[in-house]
Amino acid sequence: MAKLLYSATASLDGYIAGPGGDMSWLTEHLMGDNPTAERLLDNVGAILVGNRTFGGDDPNRGTDSEGAFGGQYHGPVFVLTHRPPAEPTAGVTFVGDLETGVAQAKEAAGDRYVNILGANVAKQCIQAGLLDEILMFFAPVLLGDGVRMFDHPGGTNVRLTPKPGETANWYGVSYR
Repeated sequence: MAKLLYSATASLDGYIAGPGGDMSWLTEHLMGDNPTAERLLDNVGAILVGNRTFGGDDPNRGTDSEGAFGGQYHGPVFVLTHRPPAEPTAGVTFVGDLETGVAQAKEAAGDRYVNILGANVAKQCIQAGLLDEILMFFAPVLLGDGVRMFDHPGGTNVRLTPKPGETANWYGVSYR
């Protein structure tokens, strides 16, 4: 059965996007050969993404590498939105609520991962107790402002456990 995995690259101060959702900061930090990223990509069966992330900035914009995972991902994409476009987008399913999006993405992924893209969708999955794992990559930069990888005003305590045999930044999620 598919697991939900939130993966992102963040600045060392915890931002996955700069002010206004700017992703241009990431361009110079995109990794070439990264065995963990390659293993992740090989195991993603579907992507569940928020509408802002789907329609937002891409550090590879205007290149042959535009799109998820630098254009290397070619599979089903589910966009969580209350405002689907009038015209369909090839390979993309627009869904109106988290429960439907997760169910459809899990079905499409089979026994592979549903990769969550976007801080808001990840936060919704955490709040609903649905997120199974988190994989973070860190870029050697401090942004100081923008979209945090996880933001919960007033705080919360989500326990993370290192995933056996993986990098120090790949965790299982525990709910109390």
